[in-house]
Amino acid sequence: MLYVFLLITLASVVFAFRLKKPLLLSLPFASIFAYLIVQIAMVPLGFFETLKFIFQLR
Repeated sequence: MLYVFLLITLASVVFAFRLKKPLLLSLPFASIFAYLIVQIAMVPLGFFETLKFIFQLR
């Protein structure tokens, strides 16, 4: 999975400079955020219960 994120980052940097679109540099952050949401959704509890559990850990 690390290699997928590295590939996304490398591709977005290359295309951002080639196409002169700096908005493409936000793609790696968006993909990590989407991966986080998918991993949270895979927990068998409800979504908000899972979030409460994650943020109550100390």
